[in-house]
Amino acid sequence: MLDRLLTELRDNLARLDAQSLRRQLTPRPAAGRIVHVDGQPLINLAANDYLALSQHPHLKQAAITAIDQFGTGATASRLVTGHLAAHHALEQRFTTFKHPPTSRPDDFNRPAPPRITHTSPYASLLLPTGYMANLAVLTTLAGPGDLIALDKLTHASLIDAARATSADVRTYPHLHLPKLERLLARHVARPTPHASRPPRRFIVTDAVFSMDGDTADLPALADLADRYDALLIVDEAHTTGVLGDTGAGLAEAQGVAHRVPITISTASKALGGLGGLVTAPRPVIDTLVNHARSFIYTTAVPPAQVATIDAALDVVRDEPWRRERLAALCRRLRVALREQGWPLPAASHPTPIVPLTVGPADAALALADHLQSAGFLAVAIRPPTVAPNTARVRLSLRADLEDHDLDRLLTALADAPIQPPPTAQPKPTV
Repeated sequence: MLDRLLTELRDNLARLDAQSLRRQLTPRPAAGRIVHVDGQPLINLAANDYLALSQHPHLKQAAITAIDQFGTGATASRLVTGHLAAHHALEQRFTTFKHPPTSRPDDFNRPAPPRITHTSPYASLLLPTGYMANLAVLTTLAGPGDLIALDKLTHASLIDAARATSADVRTYPHLHLPKLERLLARHVARPTPHASRPPRRFIVTDAVFSMDGDTADLPALADLADRYDALLIVDEAHTTGVLGDTGAGLAEAQGVAHRVPITISTASKALGGLGGLVTAPRPVIDTLVNHARSFIYTTAVPPAQVATIDAALDVVRDEPWRRERLAALCRRLRVALREQGWPLPAASHPTPIVPLTVGPADAALALADHLQSAGFLAVAIRPPTVAPNTARVRLSLRADLEDHDLDRLLTALADAPIQPPPTAQPKPTV
């Protein structure tokens, strides 16, 4: 059996090689604005460190201080002995960050049990990763007879979480709300089988889509949720810290934070650390604590990482110039790329994800190699991460880029052997 398995696996890897689709781990040094690869200094356009916080001295010192005080690990799950005062304080602070005290949930305003006194109808829950947070939410809330409607380009973690439930999982074409409405209407009209509770409907979407950098229309999704008695769940992985007046995300930027009952945020991108945070009405969070397997059966986030997230919120509050600078860089690059003929997906707000879609996987690899020779680290994204014949180089901008970095990048792209597809027409973008 083992010999046969290894032969099959080698054959599959050989096929990936032949199609320019094999992926491998490459050791990298610590990544800031400049990263050294084989001794060559490269401008880092590959990481998700949008606000350049992973190397920020305030975050580093917070982690060091926490290690000195608490040690390197939480040593147990949250429900055993791993729940520290630091976890509790961060979750309270993050709740206020996402929902200032004036906010009220529209549909989840029942009071907490009398024995518990809380100041907000919302709460947050920290899990080790955003992937585990998405898994916790969907597998806990969705069950037989329910509908989970996903945008076709939602992140793999949301797709996996949906498939792990016993709900009816359906996708709708990217940003195509008429199809979403038909899915919701069909579920409403479907006869309800005998069940312990009425069926639930979930609309699940990314706020910013990780491979295209475009944005969901959250006001329109909230309208559909209201119309069809559905629950809107938004993954704010690429927007927390980046968008909105205070950096709370796309829901804040689009003015609908009070209409999005459940959001999932990650600390691994703009916040410069690691962790997934669910923010929702308190009964939802209490239910996750009691039923979410990816929360209950895992060790708590280490105290140093909790302190890092808390320090990142300090910087988001105290240094708004970082997201303002990032937005300016995003706007400038998108305008210039459009002038060069690159077809960029539309976005309601400037986002730091900029895809250079070229089609074949070998073309994306060639473009990435050209950019590396010009002094830039930008990774080729190939199937199955993206659809066949939509391979691309994904640029991830960061707040500490300098103007001349973009000048050099645009010059390198103008001279690249791989150019925008001749039949593609650029779409309006910001």
